[in-house]
Amino acid sequence: MESGPAIFTGSVFALFGVGLLLWTAVRLRQRAPVAHGVHPVASAAVAGFAGVVAVLLAVWCFTRV
Repeated sequence: MESGPAIFTGSVFALFGVGLLLWTAVRLRQRAPVAHGVHPVASAAVAGFAGVVAVLLAVWCFTRV
């Protein structure tokens, strides 16, 4: 009964993290800004870090099932 929320939360983190990493990679490949008004390297680094953290949280949630 307690595995339902862990599966849902892990799925949300996984979708968000992978989506953010893919979006950041596409923006960098097109040489487009990741965030407007921010230094390109800093915005790519923060977005990449947030994506990796979200994926790691998803993995942690799935290990709690």
